[in-house]
Order: sequence, then structure tokens, then C-alpha cells
Amino acid sequence: MVYFVVAALVVILDQVSKYLVIHYMELNENIPVLGNFFSIYSHRNRGAAFGILQDQRWFFLAVTIIVVIGIVWFMVRTIRSGRQQRLFMSGLALLLGGAVGNFIDRAATGEVVDFLRFHFEFSLLGLDVNYTYPIFNVADMGVVIGAGLLIIDTLLSGRREKKETEA
Repeated sequence: MVYFVVAALVVILDQVSKYLVIHYMELNENIPVLGNFFSIYSHRNRGAAFGILQDQRWFFLAVTIIVVIGIVWFMVRTIRSGRQQRLFMSGLALLLGGAVGNFIDRAATGEVVDFLRFHFEFSLLGLDVNYTYPIFNVADMGVVIGAGLLIIDTLLSGRREKKETEA
């Protein structure tokens, strides 16, 4: 049950932060936090990560519904099994919270509110780097961190199974 609370906290933090951006910032307004490196930038995205698949609202809504059903099914199944899979369940919880957070935006307005902006500008060995990472939000962090935890869990599980087979 604690994992559903984690998912709910991700959704709440995501939606509250987006509410603040929508109501206290103009679209495309930039508030520097750490110089030019990190800022809060009010942006809207009608597509997926990195701006791909713009204006595919119904596709994203349908895929998200399927993904959320799958995640909830896996979580309930794992809880009922009684197995202690904290890393796996934490990854699913973060993924669930992130998916629901962005789903709410897409369902309500057809676009996702993004606002975390990182800009990298430096010179290295005579090469000038000037790159802005795609703007993202709290839900996106949940999805990426959750997916990362699932990958780590998969690698660790494979390693454990290999050791058990050798023994």
C-alpha cells in the first residue's frame, strides 16, 4: 500500500508545482535559480519527451491508460505475492505517479506543463558547448527515475539468478 502512497505523492507534487507555474508565471517566462545553468521556465508541450509526436493527444491518453492499468496490475500482483521487491515496486510507483501526473494535463488541456530547465554552456579543449536540455517537470522525473530503478532491479535480479544457478 505504501507504494500507492508514493505514486500519489508524485502526482500531488507534480500537480501543485504545475499549478504554481500556470498561475504565477507567464508563458515563456524564465526565472533564473542558479544563474543561466538552472531556471524555472514556463513552457507547454503538446507532444512527448523531447517534443516528439506533437499534437497526438488521444494517442498519449490511450497509451497512458494501458500503461497505468498494467502498472497497477503488476503492483497488486506483487503485493499479493508477499515477495519483498522494494526496488521494483519503488520504480513502478514512481512510474505510475509520473504517468498519471502528465495524463491529468493531457486530459484537461491537451498539453503538459513543463518548467525545469537546465542549460549547459562551457568550453572544453577548445570546443564550445551551448546546450539546453529539454524542459521537463516533476512527473517526467518520476517516469525517468522509476524506469531507472526498474532497469537496476532487472540487472540485479539477473545477477542473483545467475549466482543461484551456479551454486
